[in-house]
Amino acid sequence: MRLHRTALLVWAAVVAGLSGWLVWLTLVTAPTERAAIDCTGEDFCDSTVPGLGFSTPVGWIGMLVAYAFLAAAAFAGGALIGREVESGTARLAWTQSVTPTRWLAAKLAVPALVIAGGATVLVLVFRWSWDSDPHLMFEEWSGAAPFLARGPATVAYALCALAVGTLTALLLRRALPALGVSPAVMGLLNLALTRLRPSLWPQVHRTSAAEVVPPEHAWVLDSGALVHGRPRTGVPYWNCGGAPAAARRCLDDLGVTGYYASYHPQSHYWPLHLVETAVVLAVAALATAAAFTVVRRRTRRHQTRQHRTR
Repeated sequence: MRLHRTALLVWAAVVAGLSGWLVWLTLVTAPTERAAIDCTGEDFCDSTVPGLGFSTPVGWIGMLVAYAFLAAAAFAGGALIGREVESGTARLAWTQSVTPTRWLAAKLAVPALVIAGGATVLVLVFRWSWDSDPHLMFEEWSGAAPFLARGPATVAYALCALAVGTLTALLLRRALPALGVSPAVMGLLNLALTRLRPSLWPQVHRTSAAEVVPPEHAWVLDSGALVHGRPRTGVPYWNCGGAPAAARRCLDDLGVTGYYASYHPQSHYWPLHLVETAVVLAVAALATAAAFTVVRRRTRRHQTRQHRTR
């Protein structure tokens, strides 16, 4: 583990740096931004966009927290496992007193603990910072980065990245290809789950004779007019203004009989988040099991070949 001490120390420094920055933004910057909002319209106000000094850096930190798993995948695929498999160091260890399974478990134990611990700290600090001044944030809870960075899905993605990077390195047996393939695989997994995210929990569907107004901070997935009782998007019903009678005739000409909206209220955050976390942990478990299976099979093949040559 001495070989990877530098990488783990860098990760610890990143966690400490981002956590400290969030604390500063929350305790020092946020009060200034709140004061700027309170004095909007007064002659002494000098903030053109109140809240921007807080929401922008917190948003960038949220992206770093949410997608740190890409770096974990590259680390596992390139340095942690890939380099040792490619150089033959791993096989040398297997021929000695250390079994392949024990070698792999020892390789993954400390990095998994450090990565998961650091990710947990970042999630807790980021969530505290976000919840302390949500009205200063321009991005909603359904945004890609804050959705991940405020809960355990961040930790799940980090552990999954470690497992996927390990499996990729064992399959490719080359550090550089594994360094590139591992983050790509994790990126595809995240992209797929982001696309599927609205379907991970039942949506709220509402129809009404009047235009549907979703709750505040709802994640609106679809909305529009009902044309002869069926949902239709792109119907320009908003052009039907003027006197009530004229507006009604306009809507009748368009065939509008009502309105609909499909959305996730803010209360759906945790169900959506926890379902995605469970899916990612399942992928992590499968990748880990596959990695140990690959190690055992490769070792048996090598031992069989050695026995035949003798």
